[in-house]
Amino acid sequence: MYNGLISVYKEADYTSFDVVACLRGILKQKKIGHTGTLDPKAEGVLLVCLGNGTKLVDMLEDRSKEYECKMLLGTTTDTEDTTGKVLTNVPVNEGSYSEKDITNVIMSFEGGYDQIPPMYSALKVGGKKLYELAREGKEIERKPRPVVLSNIVIKSIELPYVTFSVSCSKGTYIRSLCRDIGEKLGCGACMEYLLRTRVGAFSLDTAKKLDEIRELTEKDIIDSYIFPVEKVFEELPVKTVSLEAKKKIDNGNPLELSDFTEEVNIEESRRYRIHNAEGKFVAVYSYNEEKGLLSPEKMFMS
Repeated sequence: MYNGLISVYKEADYTSFDVVACLRGILKQKKIGHTGTLDPKAEGVLLVCLGNGTKLVDMLEDRSKEYECKMLLGTTTDTEDTTGKVLTNVPVNEGSYSEKDITNVIMSFEGGYDQIPPMYSALKVGGKKLYELAREGKEIERKPRPVVLSNIVIKSIELPYVTFSVSCSKGTYIRSLCRDIGEKLGCGACMEYLLRTRVGAFSLDTAKKLDEIRELTEKDIIDSYIFPVEKVFEELPVKTVSLEAKKKIDNGNPLELSDFTEEVNIEESRRYRIHNAEGKFVAVYSYNEEKGLLSPEKMFMS
């Protein structure tokens, strides 16, 4: 069984579930899960967890993401992208807005704002997904949620289209960002195309299409393209547990500061990659100030 995670380039017209189903057939294992759902028409980086790497799913969803988006000005739809039913349509051409006006409006969203999620989304209300309610013709009130847009770069303005890249926090809907930009401009807008270029430390450079993964598996070299679980936490300092504390770490018990082979400086970090006495990555621990102990966040014992 494969353990770790693989960066998949999700192609258009595949759902995230389709990717997982295909990988189960290619890799011949059931224990597979994806993180950070992409819309069927969207493309780009989809991180897929394998084996004991599935313990990462909830942790990876919090990672920042980067997208490249092509926005269509002048058109609004019920899905907030061009796959939906057109609600309004006004012509936007070179004489409609100056590049400066468009740039100023788009850049006003940099830093973040309170965003209302789209009806066509997997968010649940009363145990039912919003897109299920939308397909029944129902629209319910959605509460705005704070999102962080740490960086926006405008790539091109060729009206009615605008292409830009954005780095953002978990829970940001780029379709809804296009909607809100269009509202602020006064003409409406929807998303034409979306490419996810990065999730955390994983970029397009490492992402493989399903056909490529199938070929690498047939050649028996797929192991080289599966990242170890530890890579996700490479920004955290490493601490090694002493032989005397072997029983504690094997059972996932809290650890004292004296249970390590090196000093633990809690002023520098409160979270650590934990290696056992053999030097193998086994867990992520965080410092519990109240108890004066390091407690497990997640164990990755095979």
